[in-house]
Amino acid sequence: MKQALVDDTEDVSLDFGNEEELAFQKAKIRHPVATFFHLFFRVSAIITYVGCDWFSKSFVGCFVTVLLLLSFDFWSVKNVTGRLMVGLRWWNQIDEDGKSHWIFEARKVSPDMVAATEAEARVFWLGLIVCPMIWIVFFFSSLFSLKLKWLALVIAGISLQAANLYGYVLCKMGGESDISKVTASFLSQTVFQTACPSDFQKPGLEGLEIHKH
Repeated sequence: MKQALVDDTEDVSLDFGNEEELAFQKAKIRHPVATFFHLFFRVSAIITYVGCDWFSKSFVGCFVTVLLLLSFDFWSVKNVTGRLMVGLRWWNQIDEDGKSHWIFEARKVSPDMVAATEAEARVFWLGLIVCPMIWIVFFFSSLFSLKLKWLALVIAGISLQAANLYGYVLCKMGGESDISKVTASFLSQTVFQTACPSDFQKPGLEGLEIHKH
């Protein structure tokens, strides 16, 4: 009887290590430098804009500083942080006939390794969505307070950050160009992913899905 009991339990293995390791990988920041600069330039631009009257009396100096920060942010988010943090990329290509094509790429799902952790994905999308909304608030604030000299800078901030947001949402949605469908699909996917994160897979490392427009 003892021998039978030992045999029945011999092949049973409870491997809690893999679950703990998977949870650790999801919470880990795998690209700390990219994550830092994903937020650094856009947050610095907002702080500089808000504190311009305190830091400096020069309107031109503040204008140029904020515009440079916005430009650095646009370049880094478009070319570096999106590719590393969530496996997405978009750009414009001119073909031999001179026609312009917008290309949206998303890495295919790989079962072996996760390219983007949940922590990185949350930081990426949070920074990408919240900051343009702040610039929209600045727009109405400048308009209603009649600080019209700042409107050009605020519009530049909205345009640059909204362009990255729109491009990455199209990458996420597979290149769908109908903005109403994109918005509805993206919001619904975001809500369900927040409620049930384990049911969704992050982009993997191998292969790319390419969509041209």
